[in-house]
Amino acid sequence: MTNETSLPAEDGTFLVAALYHFVSAPHFADLREPLQALCEDNGVRGTLLLAHEGINGTIAGPHAGIRTVLGYLRNQPEFAGLEHKESFAADMPFLRMKVRLKKEIVTMGVEDIDPTRSVGTYVAPEDWNALISDPDTIVIDTRNDYETAIGMFKGAVDPNTKTFREFPDWVRNNTGLHNKPKIAMYCTGGIRCEKATAFMKEEGFDEVYHLKGGILKYLEEVPAEDSLWEGACFVFDERVSVLHGLEEGEHKLCRACRHPLTAEDVTSPLYEAGVSCPHCHATRSEDDRLRFRQRQKQMDLAKKRGERHLGK
Repeated sequence: MTNETSLPAEDGTFLVAALYHFVSAPHFADLREPLQALCEDNGVRGTLLLAHEGINGTIAGPHAGIRTVLGYLRNQPEFAGLEHKESFAADMPFLRMKVRLKKEIVTMGVEDIDPTRSVGTYVAPEDWNALISDPDTIVIDTRNDYETAIGMFKGAVDPNTKTFREFPDWVRNNTGLHNKPKIAMYCTGGIRCEKATAFMKEEGFDEVYHLKGGILKYLEEVPAEDSLWEGACFVFDERVSVLHGLEEGEHKLCRACRHPLTAEDVTSPLYEAGVSCPHCHATRSEDDRLRFRQRQKQMDLAKKRGERHLGK
């Protein structure tokens, strides 16, 4: 049931806040229930991950609700220095609110990687172009293949990883990364690069840099005419992708595999809304497709009733 706190601002937009903070948080589990309740009471939805190493997540809601949640977090001693990035959405981009306890706030799977102890050098968005245009620099996209498929920085190396857990092995198997003195790394909002650059330092790379605030901050601050970004940036919510100025992109999401879809993908004979797309059709059984069709039918019925079907 919709209440006043779940409504957008007067201009019709919802405020989206992407945040993370690496810090020792031994009592992180104690925050889950009060944080969940606070978000729900203020009409805020999204996902927040809590772990011994800090917090990570993206939330959206009415502007006042987001400010309340951020204020609560910054009142916790360990999160006093929390920074966040803002964007806006015409529609609520999340279906529900989830506060989860995790082993890591971003899962790399390598023991003793601590960004609070050793990390790469931050590079501001306005200085990023010069760094990645330097012939002595190797530029690495630390995101996964479904993200890089719709956009990357010009000249960047794509590891083609399925998950972030594959990244350490990719680095260790690519001895050519030592051929140039500088390594420049980037990701969506900056969090993966905190661990990725810390890992690179542990592996013996000396000059390691990462884009402060990630792609999102670059797209917010660097004018399109000066940009070295090509394509769109995948985001983990119902907007699917954003462009320069953090305007919503035109990509759709395959509900079967969560892969972003271009206009060309949607016209493919392998695409069926909620059931399959060119990226996953060959990997799904007929039983899968039948199950997905039933789910899509329930979503369509809910939409006709003016409701949002939450799925599984």
